[in-house]
Amino acid sequence: MLKLDRPFIHMHSAHCESGVMSLLLSHYGLKISEAMVFGLSGALMFAYIPFVKLGGMPMIAYRRMPKAIIKGIQKNLGVKMRMETFSRPDLGTAALDNLLAQGQIVGLQSSVFWLPYFPEDMRFHFNAHNLIAYAKDGDEYLISDPVFENPVRSSTHDLERARFVKGMMAPKGLLYYPLALPETIDFVAVIPKVIKKTARAMLKTPVPVAGIRAIYALAKTIGRLQDKDRRYARLFLGHIVRMQEEIGTGGAGFRFIYASFLQEAGVILGDENLKECSRMMTAVGDQWREFALMIAKSIRKKKSLEIDFSALQKKLESVAVAEAQVYRKLL
Repeated sequence: MLKLDRPFIHMHSAHCESGVMSLLLSHYGLKISEAMVFGLSGALMFAYIPFVKLGGMPMIAYRRMPKAIIKGIQKNLGVKMRMETFSRPDLGTAALDNLLAQGQIVGLQSSVFWLPYFPEDMRFHFNAHNLIAYAKDGDEYLISDPVFENPVRSSTHDLERARFVKGMMAPKGLLYYPLALPETIDFVAVIPKVIKKTARAMLKTPVPVAGIRAIYALAKTIGRLQDKDRRYARLFLGHIVRMQEEIGTGGAGFRFIYASFLQEAGVILGDENLKECSRMMTAVGDQWREFALMIAKSIRKKKSLEIDFSALQKKLESVAVAEAQVYRKLL
């Protein structure tokens, strides 16, 4: 177990899991940005899985599954992490308290809905939110939640309930922290290797539910909404916007983080091609945002017949073309 006497410094991040990993590693001496954590974990992805439902609607994801960033960093950078779940809430709370008493800072998976410091209008049943507990003051945990500007607090009861919520992606009290860190990172070797793997996964995944093929599949589904019940069509389009812009960091947000990674990688390697790919990926993020805005404007119209499903399909197909161009250039 790594131990340091230096005080913990909270930092606001773009995404919870990459932000937590960046803070954990940086606190113990491996200074690495959130963008570099996200990029080198190989977490960027797109998935459209009609047979997996979330609130009755198909799963749409813009990154790999929760915990992929933690596991990807372990694999690609040689970081050794301790990850532990618990069969009972009291065991998970006791383990957390023991680690904090030893001066450890601890990453936790939780449910957004039961975290008391979230405003009520921001709470929803998402069970894969990551945060750091860095101390305990009486019955309250001192928490560094990456999506908040400043540190926050939670009672023992509330945090326990958030950590042991049931349902999809139930955290089961997951806690994690670094055990050993590499002395140095060979960025010249690891950056190109991980970038190529990510690009190939997006371009050449054999199944149609992932990668660029999945973006086209979702676009085709949108086009077919013309023949569906209008109420369902509106709900489906609203679900796309929610998954893209409200769940976690969102589709465009992940593209912007990856663009920052490519920019930083280009500087480290002195590679102008990576810097150009960064600019291209930023433009892709902008197109994802434009697509979401088109949907939002469409479903606000009083007459559902005015929704131009064909235009929405073509816009998403243009996003797929632009994103594929980035990966081809990276390869």
